[in-house]
Amino acid sequence: MTVYRWVDHTSEVELEIETTEEREVFDEAARALAELLGVVATDTTDTTDATAERRVAARATDRPTLLAAWLEELAFLGETEGFVARRVVELELGGDGFRATVAGVVGEPPPLVKAVTYHRLAFERSEAGYFARVVLDV
Repeated sequence: MTVYRWVDHTSEVELEIETTEEREVFDEAARALAELLGVVATDTTDTTDATAERRVAARATDRPTLLAAWLEELAFLGETEGFVARRVVELELGGDGFRATVAGVVGEPPPLVKAVTYHRLAFERSEAGYFARVVLDV
């Protein structure tokens, strides 16, 4: 079972993700960010929802930092291009980075995410699979 939930903080929102597969952490983080930006994300198997695709890539020393980099890349696309990723088309996870293609819509998302913070950042194995947490400054 895959779950993500938002936890409110003063001028911050905390995203917690529980998944059975490592890749799903990245899928759910993208879906959650789309929801935060006011765009309804869709199931990853639905191919009718996107009007545009973007390639993103980043490197990091560990999985928590890689998750932060993932959200930074997606937030940057929203801020600079008005692009909101609705689903992950392709994701290649390596030991120290990722390369991905995301599909989404171009519009005018609110400039909501100021920064992805490292406060309480987590990405770890759990009994059910994986647990991740990231705090966004909004």
